[in-house]
Amino acid sequence: MMTRLMIARATPLQGQHETLRTRVEELARRVRREPGNIRFESYGEDDSGAVVMLEEYRDDAAFDAHLSMDHTKAFNAALKEIAAGGSSEVSELSPLAREKTAAEPFRAIDHLGVTVPDLPAAARFFEQAFGASTLYEVKTPDEEPQAGREAERQLGLTEGTKIVHMRLMRLGDGPCLELFQIADGEQRPAPQLQDLGLTHFGLYVDDMDAAIAAFENAGGELLEGPHPLAAVEDKGDNAGIYGRAPWGMLIEFLTYPDGIDYPNDAPTIRWTPRP
Repeated sequence: MMTRLMIARATPLQGQHETLRTRVEELARRVRREPGNIRFESYGEDDSGAVVMLEEYRDDAAFDAHLSMDHTKAFNAALKEIAAGGSSEVSELSPLAREKTAAEPFRAIDHLGVTVPDLPAAARFFEQAFGASTLYEVKTPDEEPQAGREAERQLGLTEGTKIVHMRLMRLGDGPCLELFQIADGEQRPAPQLQDLGLTHFGLYVDDMDAAIAAFENAGGELLEGPHPLAAVEDKGDNAGIYGRAPWGMLIEFLTYPDGIDYPNDAPTIRWTPRP
């Protein structure tokens, strides 16, 4: 699938620097909610005060829909008063060395599902420990539970199990967390590392001591560490440590500021969250 990728650059008129930045921030919040938008990133140039916007849309139709949006029209109208030339300079981009790390039609991991005993308490833990943000409720406790034969067939639930609360959260520059609270079904304890299936998620941290303190203050329990990373990841100050959330789920913290010794035949580098 060929996306529409472009870069737009707007230079503020005298005295319009903060106004331009505010307008771009407002635009970004709205564009990111467009169903056809893949990304909208903005950066400031220190010397000129210009704002550079990197935009990507699913296809031509998605970009055409973007141009027809009221918020796009309002932004372009505002540029007539605050930007040099009365508009932004737009250049189309074509990928030259994009890594292929998944087969069509797959993009990447969208979210991780986490079943918890008490969803509001678990959400507070993710907020306090990691600064995660609630995006929206998928199912509130006031609604009818998701249950019955249809739900059991669709989701693989055992007979009589009910989904009573679901919430989507975002934790930094990575997959979202979809939290589930489930009633009336048999539940096993959180898996150990040796169990089959998804056992944990790992969070990249810039300050291991600060991450550990926040995790423990929020009610998490650490295992032994921090410890060096393994094999090609074992360099300098690279380190990791595992801990358990209050309901027993494993969570790993890791940092690799000194890089990784990739083998010569590695097809690409690992994905790392942006600072």
